[in-house]
Amino acid sequence: MNSEVCNMIPDQRQSAHYKPNIWKFDFLQSLNSKYEEEEYYKSRAEKLKEDVKQLFVEAFEVLSKLELIDSLMKVCLSNLFEEEIREALDTIASMKNIENLCGVEEDLLYATALYFRLLRQHGYEISPDIFSGFMDEKGRFSTSKHTKIKGVIELYEASHLGLEGENILVKAKALTTKTLKCSVPSSALDSNLITKTVSHVLELSAHRRLYWFDVKWHINMYENDRDMNQILFELAILNFNMVQATLQNDLREISRWWRNLGLIENLNFTRDRPVESFMCAVGLAFQPKLSNFRKWLTKVIAFILVIDDIYDNYGSLEELQDFTNAVDRWDSKEIHEHSRNCIKLCFQALLRYDKPNCS
Repeated sequence: MNSEVCNMIPDQRQSAHYKPNIWKFDFLQSLNSKYEEEEYYKSRAEKLKEDVKQLFVEAFEVLSKLELIDSLMKVCLSNLFEEEIREALDTIASMKNIENLCGVEEDLLYATALYFRLLRQHGYEISPDIFSGFMDEKGRFSTSKHTKIKGVIELYEASHLGLEGENILVKAKALTTKTLKCSVPSSALDSNLITKTVSHVLELSAHRRLYWFDVKWHINMYENDRDMNQILFELAILNFNMVQATLQNDLREISRWWRNLGLIENLNFTRDRPVESFMCAVGLAFQPKLSNFRKWLTKVIAFILVIDDIYDNYGSLEELQDFTNAVDRWDSKEIHEHSRNCIKLCFQALLRYDKPNCS
């Protein structure tokens, strides 16, 4: 983009003095992974997927199926087994009697809360009244001394899925929050694994986290779980590395697009944030099959930041009116001669982005 750099024009404009971009082009282009091209990893992943599908067949008990689905979600494998998960949840949701979710009294709260959370997360209609059996005659939650801490954790997670007016979940959240906070320093916790889990959920509930940014933590925790399934664990590790390879490839492409666009070298008052924009897109769509959507969204976010800075920190009222009219009519003629080159450059970049081959 051949143009005069904006800060060389005499009159001074407001600047937010943003910190420079810490992600260098050469570093981003150097990102690579052996998992991107090796056919062995792809074939191994397909074999492991078939093995995991067999786990659904072998999980006869309702709680076993729920725990399998929960594990797949936590290590970001659920998108690979959408059909199996839907079939399992359809069957579970159609059950007339849920009193036999598990055969052990101390696991009943855990099983009930897990049942509620997974069904509600997947869009099934389910009433929080299933927790009424854990309340006393005064309408207060009353957990048995035999209740395991994992049941309290699961109820805490389930309580974050409450809808307006579901007071039973409000009470559940209050009780579990208090119980878990008291449990963190307690020696009564049965393992260091549980201690870490309690601290993790209190920091931020699963409902408020982005799954892909939490996946490494869950994989590390799953590795140390005494009930860990080796097949599922191996697939989780392999899938993580394969997805990361796809994301690195996307980021390299985004980095090239951003540099070729030439905006930042001419608009040095704006935020230069292609990597941060990409991470926002990853949070919404990390799956490899959504690569095009991810790159498109990254470009939109990066452009929004630039345009936001033009409106908030830089352009005069007259220039911004011209820019708005140009965007409304998609016509560069609306930007008059008195507007600075920065305004014109930004709109020209928008026009180029609109073309089919804008990558």
